[in-house]
Amino acid sequence: MKKQIKLALLTVALAGSSMGALAQDKATLIKQFLDLQRPGIEALARGLVEQSSAPIAQAGSQYLQTQVPEAKREAAAKAADAELKKYYDDAYPIVRDKAVQLAPTTLTPLLEQSFTEDELKQLLAWINSPLSKKYQDLNPKMQTALTEKAGGRDPRLHRTEDAGARHQRRQGAGRSDRRSGTRQGTGQGSRQEVT
Repeated sequence: MKKQIKLALLTVALAGSSMGALAQDKATLIKQFLDLQRPGIEALARGLVEQSSAPIAQAGSQYLQTQVPEAKREAAAKAADAELKKYYDDAYPIVRDKAVQLAPTTLTPLLEQSFTEDELKQLLAWINSPLSKKYQDLNPKMQTALTEKAGGRDPRLHRTEDAGARHQRRQGAGRSDRRSGTRQGTGQGSRQEVT
């Protein structure tokens, strides 16, 4: 009886240690995967910062075109570009570091649930393979080629852009001039008092 209990305890201990080794192996594989994904995580952070600054840049560009005298536009544009670059240079390291910090705690549970240890090994083998590296090198070229074909030269898009510019010019013709208390008319040069 004592022999059977000892055997059972030994079996449980061995099973527990092998499960711990499996978990450790899987955790090691996930860490390796996350380390390989760091450039992608940093690119995601870069994209987030660029995405957050795009509306600011667009609004600034519209403001320059409609509100700043032509003689002062170039200098104002350079100053605005410098401010946007400063924003990017300040924001990117913060967002990058936060994304890198959050990646293990955010992605590890997903990877643990989605992949077996064997699948993680296969995934790492693929990522490190020459074929994968060749594909990763080609991918930006494929995206550029498709982008150029899909929207870069479509005349319908240029008509839409032209219509948008015409609409903005019409909107600009009816804007209020708050400093003088007058309102521009319908484009014939007449000005009316704002009440």
